[in-house]
Amino acid sequence: MASMTRPLIFFLNLLIILGAVPISLSQTTEAPAPAADLCNGIFLSYSYSTGRKIMPTDLPLQPYRFESTLTVLNNGDEDLKSWEVFVGFKHGEILASASNAVLVDGSSFPGSVENGTVFAGFPQTDLKTAIETAGDLTQMQVQVNLIGTQFGVAPPDVPMPANITLANDGYSCPKASMQGKNVMQVCCTVDLTKKTNLTVDEEFLPRQNGDLTIMYDVTRTYGSSYFAQVTISNHNPLGRLDSWKLSWDWMAQEFINSMRGAYPSVVDSSECIFGGQGTYYADLDFSNVLNCEKRPTIIDLPLTKANDTKFGLIPYCCRNGTILPTTMDPSKSKSSFQVEVYKMPPNINRSVILPPQNWAISGTLNPDYKCGPPVRVSPSLFPDASGLPVNSSAVASWQVVCNITQAKGASPRCCVSFSAYYNESVIPCKTCACGCPKLSRQKLGLSLKHLADPNPTPCGDNCGVSINWHLYTDYTKGWTARVTLFNWDETSFADWFAAVQLDKATPGFEKMYSFNATTVEMDGVNNTVFMQGNEGLNYLVAEVDGKNPQKDPRVPGKQQSVISFTKKLTPGINVAGRDGFPTKVFFNGEECSLPDIYPSSAYRKSSVVMMFPVLLMVVAFMFLQQ
Repeated sequence: MASMTRPLIFFLNLLIILGAVPISLSQTTEAPAPAADLCNGIFLSYSYSTGRKIMPTDLPLQPYRFESTLTVLNNGDEDLKSWEVFVGFKHGEILASASNAVLVDGSSFPGSVENGTVFAGFPQTDLKTAIETAGDLTQMQVQVNLIGTQFGVAPPDVPMPANITLANDGYSCPKASMQGKNVMQVCCTVDLTKKTNLTVDEEFLPRQNGDLTIMYDVTRTYGSSYFAQVTISNHNPLGRLDSWKLSWDWMAQEFINSMRGAYPSVVDSSECIFGGQGTYYADLDFSNVLNCEKRPTIIDLPLTKANDTKFGLIPYCCRNGTILPTTMDPSKSKSSFQVEVYKMPPNINRSVILPPQNWAISGTLNPDYKCGPPVRVSPSLFPDASGLPVNSSAVASWQVVCNITQAKGASPRCCVSFSAYYNESVIPCKTCACGCPKLSRQKLGLSLKHLADPNPTPCGDNCGVSINWHLYTDYTKGWTARVTLFNWDETSFADWFAAVQLDKATPGFEKMYSFNATTVEMDGVNNTVFMQGNEGLNYLVAEVDGKNPQKDPRVPGKQQSVISFTKKLTPGINVAGRDGFPTKVFFNGEECSLPDIYPSSAYRKSSVVMMFPVLLMVVAFMFLQQ
């Protein structure tokens, strides 16, 4: 045995001398550096953790629970302020929760993210650099733990998103790459070719532009409470809100103790009394607390409360929920109120203020607005209460930017019909332009008795407001149209306005006779005529009963005016050939449904052709008589 071992040892020693094997048989190759260490920018990672089948099991697409982690790490040399990351979900995902983040579109959980969504940081909105924190990951990095439902992707397959990318301005991100089956990574770097209004040295982000902006200014702060002033400003020339309703989510059990200039739609302190707030504030009289809902809804106060010493005396308050565009009245283009907020542990510190999240605002027959998350900006300045020529600075300020959007599947709430002098027919509003009424139970095959709709719409378009555009005249030097507004609803419209976009005709606009009108720029193009009722005609009444309600139909509210144009500035315009019809129409900021076809001028042309032989015969007869 020993004689066999000696040759083996000799052979191994020979291989070591020749370098064929390493000196230490236990020596291993050093592990490669993590991908994050190779990124000198913003490193993003999406990692799928686990998933399982959930009930029910009889759906066309089986639902599955998924758990994933989104990581955002700042490896650059500049702070990443108000970070935002897009995740391209593509499996019909419904998100149940997300730690350390909110949805940029203002949606609450649970919510559908099937078309992808943008996350924003909360409460950690900014990520510092390794240089200023000595590599402290708690200040450089945030991890968002996601729990939700996806459809159709069964284990061992992994429901990964289509892509992940940084949504902040000034960065460039390549297509994210896969690391195995369940990890997606990308490194985003500063793009010097992209314009940005961000100054790195500034402490706060600059204020942004939007159709509507909301300022949340903290004016006074105490250990367990603070006062904030909320200001809603309209910047869109056709944007508007009537009877506005504003809502948000408290993120740390805050509640509203008092308000001035506005009020909660529900006054209720029961959630505080039976919750942790009632225990912590044992000596507080909750009968005077206004609202303890996690998501309160705020409404404006009527004009009569503007000078009320208890409820009013706040600049721009108490306008019955109406915010007009600056094109109508700049002084009525904003609304403001004050709110007193009580906080809960561990935030009982005058310097710890968490602004509410998931803001939403809506009105009646107004555009739909989508609001982003609150972004910390430089403190707002207010005129000093002492009357001295100085400004008072807010303790802290956040800006919420809201833009007009068209919700998926949403129907307009107004429609347009076309008519012209050369055709007796009218092109009506589209059928179901504003949505179709729900089918009755009888039509659905059910035999249950039910009450009829007490307020059926009179027309198949199902719209509360309709507008007729009638091409009135067309002559050598100009042309005219007649605009008629009908209100079929039970709501009257004070200070109404309408707008028509005429791509080729607007430069020739002259005047309106019963309305006050002017041209306005939209997206940098002067192609829109803005109109509103003159004094005494600025109230579009609701539908009312006829003279004899027993037999006469209800009569809609109506306003009408003629609008005139010159052809001097629009040579070659073909008025009857569509140039005299609007391409977009708005009522109170809401874009209306337009017909797909136009009045035909064929009848007029054929009449002229048919009359030509008759005229020749008349002339010939007169000539023969001479």
